[in-house]
Amino acid sequence: MRDFMSVNCHLVLGLCVAALTAGSAVAQSVSQTAATPAPAIAATPIPADASWTVAPENLLVIDTNKGRILVGLDPRLAPQSVERIRTLADRGFYDGLAWHRVMAGFMAQTGDPLGTGAGSSDLPDVPGEFQFRRGRDARFATVAESGAGTRGIMGFMPLQTQPDAQMMFNADGRTDAFGLFCTGIAGMARNTDPNSANSQFFLTLAESANLNGTYTPFGRVLVGQEVVAALKVGPEAANGRVTDPDVMTRVRTAAAMPEAERPSVRVMDVANPAYVAVLAERRAARGTRFTICDALPPAEMVSG
Repeated sequence: MRDFMSVNCHLVLGLCVAALTAGSAVAQSVSQTAATPAPAIAATPIPADASWTVAPENLLVIDTNKGRILVGLDPRLAPQSVERIRTLADRGFYDGLAWHRVMAGFMAQTGDPLGTGAGSSDLPDVPGEFQFRRGRDARFATVAESGAGTRGIMGFMPLQTQPDAQMMFNADGRTDAFGLFCTGIAGMARNTDPNSANSQFFLTLAESANLNGTYTPFGRVLVGQEVVAALKVGPEAANGRVTDPDVMTRVRTAAAMPEAERPSVRVMDVANPAYVAVLAERRAARGTRFTICDALPPAEMVSG
């Protein structure tokens, strides 16, 4: 049996939280309970000339009994994880599977054929993809810089990275980067072995910085975060295990769907002046509470 039990000890904060039941691919830390969900960046439609459209192969369509969730996939961050999600989704592997573990203010987990947190697919495990090499060809916008590095947005994903100037000193013309776990980030579930991800994944319900660099982020909820928030929550005493869970009725990449049924999603381009204006508004509104998670570019469904 695969034991998805995890222990997260945060020595800097003096916190240690253990997940004591099977089915725990990620453990909620004390710091997670105080997370402040960021408000929506923009409620108005995105101008077509200030946006780009997500490729069908990079759009995961998750239909649930509560509604539809559209997840953008970014293979630049985690190519093997994205390929695994695409493969299983287009096989129909995820159809009918439960959201077996949902923790309020933290995350919703699914993808287990057993529904216990101990199951997986028949494919080999996927290694952890906790960082990647970012190039100049990426659609990237710097949001903040500090001694800890540069934080910004690449496409629709929040990152921490070395600055572009570092690229000239590297033979491959690239620099180190890793994805950050803001609200709505999709991540690969695993057990205590960092290379044990397989079929299970989770969608975050709040900023979850304790996962940064230790779990693989492979995408972001672009449409339908309210559906994720509406999923049945498991009791804290049971580590979020849901006894009468909501289910995924069908999961496919948009590319695998008949063209007439495919949804289409566009994302505000972080290189466009419209995004710069939105970012300035968010900084002013959030003040000292502003974080990289407030900088996520808005997205909207334009068809489907």
